[in-house]
Amino acid sequence: MDQTLLSSRAIIGAYFARLEASPGMAWINGVSNLFNSDQAAETYGFLGQSPAMREWLGGRQARGLGAVNNFAIANKHYEGTLRIEKKDVRRDKTGQIMARVQEFADRAQTHWASLLATLITAGDSTTCYDGQYFFDTDHTEGDNTTNQSNSLTYTLASEPHIGTGGTTTSPGIDHMGRAMLKTITAMLAFKDNRGEPMNENASSFLAYVPAGLYADAAGAVSNLMPSALQLNMNPNLVAGLNVTVQMSARSTWTTKFAMFRTDSPIKGLIRQSEQDVELKAKAEGSEFEFDEDAWEFGIDAWRNVGYGYWQRACLSTFA
Repeated sequence: MDQTLLSSRAIIGAYFARLEASPGMAWINGVSNLFNSDQAAETYGFLGQSPAMREWLGGRQARGLGAVNNFAIANKHYEGTLRIEKKDVRRDKTGQIMARVQEFADRAQTHWASLLATLITAGDSTTCYDGQYFFDTDHTEGDNTTNQSNSLTYTLASEPHIGTGGTTTSPGIDHMGRAMLKTITAMLAFKDNRGEPMNENASSFLAYVPAGLYADAAGAVSNLMPSALQLNMNPNLVAGLNVTVQMSARSTWTTKFAMFRTDSPIKGLIRQSEQDVELKAKAEGSEFEFDEDAWEFGIDAWRNVGYGYWQRACLSTFA
C-alpha cells in the first residue's frame, strides 16, 4: 500500500468521501421532521387543525386554531473521538486505518437513527405534547374528547380464520399482514380536535420492526409472495397501500412493532439540529502530535429528538 496516502489530509478526505457515498439511514426522513435550532432549547406549539369546508349558511364562520400545547426540546452535545497512533500509520499495510475512518463516518451517519430508536422504544412510557404517553390508549384532542388509541394489542387467538400457528415473537406472515392492516385502519380513523379525520388521504406507511419480526414483516408486504398464500393479508396487494419495512437492530422489542405514516408534511417524530456534525483534527505539526506521537480526529454535534404528532404513529403488540 502507498504509505503516502496515510496523512491526516487523506484521512479527512476519506471521512468526507464516505459521508457522501453513504447517505445513512434514509428511513428517518419518512418518520421525522428536521428542524434547525439556534438556541439551547426550542418550544414547539401544537395548534388545533384547520376547519373543514361546510355549506355556506348565514355567512362565514371563522374558527381559530385553538389552544396551543407547548412542548420543549433541549439540545444536547454529542461527540466521538478517534485516536490514531503514528506508529500505526507507519506500519499499516492492509488499510486498517482507512477502514476505521470509514466506520467513524458511518457512526456519524447513523447517530440520528440511534437517537430515534431510543425515542421510539420509550414511546409507551414517555409523554408527548398532549400529556399522554406517545403510544397510549386514551389520547384526546381539543374539542374532540373521545379517547383514541395508538397503542393496539393484536391477540393471535382472536384471529382463528388467519390460522392457529404463530407465537408473539414469531407470528408468521399472515398474522403479521393482518396486524399491519388493523394498525393502518386504526391510523386512518384518527380524528383531530374538530373531529375530522387526520389521515384519510394517507397511502404510505413504514413498519418499524425489531430483528425478530423482520422476516415475517418483510414477507407480509412482499409483492413476490402470492396474496392467495397470505389469505389476502398483504396490505400492498389488497389495500393499494405503499408499506415498507425498516428493521432496527437497535430495538429491544420482541413482540411489538410500530407503524408510521410517511407521506404527511408533519411527522410523528422530530429531529432538532443546532449544529450539524463537525470534524476537527489534531494532526501533523500540532502540539498534541509532538507530545503524544499520535493524531486525534473528533466529531461533535448539538442536537436532540422528540415526539411530534402521535396521530402519525401506532404501536401494535402481539399477545
